[in-house]
Amino acid sequence: MSDAADRYHKTYPVSWDQLQRDCRALAWRLLNLRPWTRILAVARGGLVPAAIIARELNIRLVDTVCVSSYTLRTQGEASILKRPDLEDMDEDCLIVDDLVDTGRTAKVVRDLFPRAHFAAVYAKPEGRPLVDSYITEVSQDTWILFPWDSTCAFCTPIVDQDR
Repeated sequence: MSDAADRYHKTYPVSWDQLQRDCRALAWRLLNLRPWTRILAVARGGLVPAAIIARELNIRLVDTVCVSSYTLRTQGEASILKRPDLEDMDEDCLIVDDLVDTGRTAKVVRDLFPRAHFAAVYAKPEGRPLVDSYITEVSQDTWILFPWDSTCAFCTPIVDQDR
């Protein structure tokens, strides 16, 4: 397990507007690949992107797979907290996550549903080979600050900050 200060040297803040634009771009990319029958959202990060993509592609059947692997401070082994009661997901199933980072979570989900199409909004180099579709690539040392993990707050002017 590594400390965030050692692993992440940059921050990429994503606003709600940017997230919606990126999810819609991903939906456009997925639209003509095949007709999708269901979405499997990787909880929790994939819930919002899955909802946006489900709307854009008019998919009504949405389920979740819940995997826990890391927090802001550490990344450990992935564990499955909940999986859908489905024997097999075929090629018409779309797995959606917000981000593929190291690929640990993606590997667990990919192993559960090897025939499904895996899409992430954002991808980092280590995890990118595990997804079939993504929109934006960011460097491995970048922490993506999602809008559900942040809030607007007063920012001290540079001149008043300790130097």
